[in-house]
Amino acid sequence: MPLAFIPSPSQGVWNLGPIPIRAYALCIVLGVVVAVWIGERRWRARGGQPGTITDLAVWAVPFGLVGGRLYHVITDWQLYFGADAPNQPIDALYIWKGGLGIWGAIALGGVGVWIACRRRGISLTAVADALAPGIAVAQGIGRWGNYFNQELFGSPCDYAWCLEIDPGRPGTVPGAATYHPTFLYESLWDFALAGVLILLGSRLALRHGRLFALYVAGYTVGRFWIEGLRVDPAHEILGLRLNQWTSVVIFIGAIAYFWLTRNKTTEEIIVAGDGDDPAHDPAHGPEQAEATELATADKSATADRSAKDAEAAEDSADPPNSSDSSDSSDSSDVDPDKATSGVSGEEAGGR
Repeated sequence: MPLAFIPSPSQGVWNLGPIPIRAYALCIVLGVVVAVWIGERRWRARGGQPGTITDLAVWAVPFGLVGGRLYHVITDWQLYFGADAPNQPIDALYIWKGGLGIWGAIALGGVGVWIACRRRGISLTAVADALAPGIAVAQGIGRWGNYFNQELFGSPCDYAWCLEIDPGRPGTVPGAATYHPTFLYESLWDFALAGVLILLGSRLALRHGRLFALYVAGYTVGRFWIEGLRVDPAHEILGLRLNQWTSVVIFIGAIAYFWLTRNKTTEEIIVAGDGDDPAHDPAHGPEQAEATELATADKSATADRSAKDAEAAEDSADPPNSSDSSDSSDSSDVDPDKATSGVSGEEAGGR
């Protein structure tokens, strides 16, 4: 064992009475909170409405958790359903056992964001650009959950920054005590990537999902070499782990998207419609808009009737025109009480 190394935590679960508090879950929650906070600030800076990213997270987070777990279980099905599976099939539902696959989390989480964007009437690509740095930070925080679980470490090493792993853990090598802290490598890579994205976003006009494409490309580059350090069991194709091949394919797709959208100049919708007009609010149905229009029409009709009544009352209060001699002579022959009664009756009939 080297003289200096990173010790592993003695436990990753603390019991609050009957409730287990898991470090892995805390890291995920903290990552989500930080990502939403960063996304909100960036979205408001683009002119978006406050609270939009928080609302989108209500869709993105559960979709992302399901997608991340599905990817992990599908690609490592032998851990839960194989003849010699070390886990029970029910364990596939426990995200703290085996973790989440980032590819599935981003893919299905993106579906959740897409649904929420359509409901609000805003551009998905604009939201993706605002979220990109925050997602990278969230991944960097979430990787510390692997540290508490003593999982997904690299090959044995004897450097001062190598990680101590308890003997007998899955993936350990007999006789080796310290391993590459791949969780730390990826965490630092993600934090650096987030900083680069923020810098590029402030210097360049990267719109229509191009900043998000750079996030994807940057993450896959780091993931490719970090994945090559890991020694935990994984499917391999032509000597490369499955996640390395996935990184290559997604990297090519991200670069292709970045290039193909270089001349795209169409306007992105940041705020949908007029916030005071329910007909332009995608969060409300046409029934509410129709009811509001009817109420507005009733108010207008009431206001028109009141104005006419006021005009009629003003006309009845005006004295006769003295310049009209014939009208003056006629009115002198008429009893004042009858004249008043006649005017009132005529007005009453008009109403």
